[in-house]
Amino acid sequence: MNSQRVRLGDLSVAFVDNLADAVRSHGLDPCPLLEEYGLDAARRAEPRARLSIPRYMRLGHAAIQFTGDPALGLRMGQLGLLNRLGLAGVTAQQAPTVREAARLLTRFEPLYAQNYRGQSSLLEDSRGAWLRFYSISPYNAYNRFVVDAVLTGWFCQLNRLCGGQLRLERVQIEFPDPGYGERYQEVFGCPVEFAATTNQLRLDQANLALRNPEHSPGTWRQLLEICERELERLTRTRSLRERVVHLLGPLLHGREPDLEEVATRLQMPSWTLRRKLAEEGTGFRSILNDTRRDLAMTYIRDTDLTFGEIAYLLGFASAEAFQRAFKRWSGQTPGDYRRTQRQGT
Repeated sequence: MNSQRVRLGDLSVAFVDNLADAVRSHGLDPCPLLEEYGLDAARRAEPRARLSIPRYMRLGHAAIQFTGDPALGLRMGQLGLLNRLGLAGVTAQQAPTVREAARLLTRFEPLYAQNYRGQSSLLEDSRGAWLRFYSISPYNAYNRFVVDAVLTGWFCQLNRLCGGQLRLERVQIEFPDPGYGERYQEVFGCPVEFAATTNQLRLDQANLALRNPEHSPGTWRQLLEICERELERLTRTRSLRERVVHLLGPLLHGREPDLEEVATRLQMPSWTLRRKLAEEGTGFRSILNDTRRDLAMTYIRDTDLTFGEIAYLLGFASAEAFQRAFKRWSGQTPGDYRRTQRQGT
C-alpha cells in the first residue's frame, strides 16, 4: 500500500482574496464565510499556504449561493490581481510583453496552483496563440466558476499589464451557456463559443506583442531566475513513480493509458521505464491501480460527482467496472464508502 496518497490538487490561498473581493462587490461581508472554511486573515497570510481544490470548489459554490450571483467567477477574475499569484504573478508584472507574461503564467503555474487533471498552456502558431486552461469536466455548480475566474482573470490581468489595449479574437468554453452568457460578452468584448472542446482565449500576434510600460529588464531577469529555482525545487525530488503518477492524471480522462504512452511522454523506451520502476520496487500496473484507488476515494469523499462520472474520469469502461474495482480496493461499494465518509464529518 502506497503511503503517499494521490490528491486532486491545491492552489494558493491568495485565490480566496479574489473571491472575498467579489463577495464585497455585492455589498456583503465575506469574513464569516471564509472563517467557516478555516480561512481567517492569519491563515491567508501564511507564506506558501495552500487550499485543496475540493475545498476551494465548495467555498466557491457557497459564495455563489451567499451572493445569489451565478456569474461570481467572472467577477472574481475581473478583480484578480497578478501579485495574488505569488512569485509567478509578481514576475509576470515585470514581463516585457503580453506574450512573455502569458508564457510565464503557464510555465510557472505549479508555483501557485496544481491539479492532477493537467496544466495550462500557451499554444503558439504563426497567426497568434491560444491561452488554454485544461479541462475540468464534467461541469456542475461547483466548478464552472473556476473556468470563469481563470479565463477572465487572464484577460483582465494581461489587459492591465499593457495599459488596457488588449483585444481578444474569441473565447471558447467547454460547458454550454450557463444562463448568463451575456455577462461573458460584457467582460471579453469578443465572440464567445460555448460547448467547445477546450477552455481558451485567442490572441493574435499584434496583441501578443503589446508592451508592458512598467517592464524593468534587470528585475525581470532576476525574478525569472528565482522562479526557475523554485520550480526546480518542486520537481527535483520526484521519484520515477511520482513522475508517472503526475502524467497519469490527464491521461485517465475517459480511457486507460498504457505503459508505452507514458514511456513516450517520459522520453524513454518502454523497456527502460519497466526496468527502472522495478528497481524502485514497483510496476506500471501497480502505480495505475494505486492512482485510480486514491483518486476514487478522494472523488467519492470530497465531491458530489456521480459514480458514472468518476468512472469516466478514472478511465474505466463502465460504472460497473469501476464499482467492482472499488469493492476490491476498499471492501465497500462506492455508495457505502460515501455514506460512511459523510457520516463521519
